Amino acid sequence: MNRRSALTFALVLVAGAAAPLYAQEPAAAAASGEIAKWSIITAGFALAFAAGLGALAQGRGVSAAAEAIARNPGAAGDIRGSLILGLVLIESLVIYVLLISLILFFLKPFGG
Repeated sequence: MNRRSALTFALVLVAGAAAPLYAQEPAAAAASGEIAKWSIITAGFALAFAAGLGALAQGRGVSAAAEAIARNPGAAGDIRGSLILGLVLIESLVIYVLLISLILFFLKPFGG
């Protein structure tokens, strides 16, 4: 190890060790309301992104499957099975985000 990298490593180590000294105490009442508000906003955006991107992925998958069946009608059964499995897996990711969003909406796990 050269001198420069050793000095950089030492500075990072000292800064990491000193970081807890500057930690701020949480403000109990104001912080819980802010965290609840931002968790609801974050859950809404996560649900919007998951639903939108999941719909795009499903549309692309159906389009590719239709094109594949048009090219090779004899393999329609295998393509259809793979398509259904892919659509189910894509939709399950959106449902997981919905579940997490509902938890953040109604249970408020971060206080508030």
